[in-house]
Amino acid sequence: MKKKLAVARLWYEGNSFSPITTDLDIFQAREWVEGDAALAVYRDTATEMGAVIAFADAHDDWEVTFLRCTAAPPGGPVTDSAFAVIRGDILDGLQRQKWDAVYLSLHGAMITNGNPTPELDLLRDVRGVIGKTPLAATFDLHANIGQPMIDLVDIAIGYKTYPHIDMDKVAARALDLLDQMVQGKVKPVGAIAKVPAIYTSFNMRTTDGPMAEMAAAAAKWRAEEGVLEATVFGGFAYGDSPFAGPTAMVFADGDRMLAQRAAKALAADMAARRERFALKLPSAVEAIAEALQTKGDKPAAITDPADNPLSGGIGDTPTLFRALLEAKPDVPCVFGFFWDPDLVMEARRAGVGAKLDVAFGGRVSAAFGKPVRISAKVLALTDGKFRNVGPFENNFAIDVGNTAMFDVEGIKVIVTSSCQTPNDPAYFTLHGINLAEVGLLCVKAKNHFRAGFAPLTRTIIECDAPGPAAASLQHYRFRYIPQGVVQSFSEYGVRTPN
Repeated sequence: MKKKLAVARLWYEGNSFSPITTDLDIFQAREWVEGDAALAVYRDTATEMGAVIAFADAHDDWEVTFLRCTAAPPGGPVTDSAFAVIRGDILDGLQRQKWDAVYLSLHGAMITNGNPTPELDLLRDVRGVIGKTPLAATFDLHANIGQPMIDLVDIAIGYKTYPHIDMDKVAARALDLLDQMVQGKVKPVGAIAKVPAIYTSFNMRTTDGPMAEMAAAAAKWRAEEGVLEATVFGGFAYGDSPFAGPTAMVFADGDRMLAQRAAKALAADMAARRERFALKLPSAVEAIAEALQTKGDKPAAITDPADNPLSGGIGDTPTLFRALLEAKPDVPCVFGFFWDPDLVMEARRAGVGAKLDVAFGGRVSAAFGKPVRISAKVLALTDGKFRNVGPFENNFAIDVGNTAMFDVEGIKVIVTSSCQTPNDPAYFTLHGINLAEVGLLCVKAKNHFRAGFAPLTRTIIECDAPGPAAASLQHYRFRYIPQGVVQSFSEYGVRTPN
């Protein structure tokens, strides 16, 4: 008789300081499947669920059932009602029968309107349904991890790369350990150690810098006899949570003292690199000037991480675009993007070639800058659908909704119906843009952008601009941060409750 594995997914990164909330329809538009329908969505994709399908194909002794699987682009707090529906779907599925093992694909930095730690509640509810059934969970590298979460799982693993190009490998490892645990070959025990600080992720790439060193340190611990897994989490700075801050997590085979010793050593290494995780970024004006001074056949790229949707950005801040207009570069320029469904509809009604008086930015909130009002010509209209060709979520189907591309004083400006980061070259191919012919590419993006675009650009420069995920944390008021973090916050002028 085949062993039975239940799989569920709830992946969301929540920005506590975003002016918009995320409701159920956003999840349903991005990922919303269960049962056999999951096979068509995830097969042959470099994702956690893609790894589950590969595991099922390779293990005839397991019968895999997909329960509710859903994800939404990072954004503001999820509505409590949306979380209740998703949690209910997962728990209802688990209650249908007895399982030999359960695997959850989570993010670790989800928040709702009224709950800074909803994933803890979900894990507690899942454990209440399945009892002592082996439970594995995977988390994003930017998860805010707390000890109560780890106490509820048997196996936990986090992404090792940023940009996150190892989602499938991490899930495959979790499933392998889960299989070994069911067979009685391993007895995982876990421990975490926290760093009493908040690090932003601007300098958290695992390709270079302090996080690359931490990734190497974790890899050394994974090579130690008795250590099953070791992960270093950077945390998500804009997720106001009692579990906020970097975390070292280690699972050992039956040896809790080993797990604790390794976790403490990794956390100490992370704490020692604190100053190196802080960056001072150029302004939008300075970044444009710097980019235009570089030479080469490939485009120069400028990212606006403060409005990066994958950090909870709103695709609406105008500072970089205004600076681009004022700079009047004498090279072909592309700006991606603004999120404005109404403007897309207006462009579709007017048609290609029409000239419109438009307002770019400042639609969702004027807190980060006033709209840029200007005349624009409609260049192209698309359905917003493509498949990723880069290494980040390779081959995954993307739908940003209907889009319009405008010509604004020689700058090509992309406007979309949903707020999603332009992290893949296919995003621009969709709009008829040949990146080899672009001189300057300005995008609302951050480090994931580098996975697909580093080979295609001559330089990538981050700029500092107002937005929901700015480099300086002193713009935000935190309510839930751990007491041990307050001192490190006060050094940077960050506002916390009295």
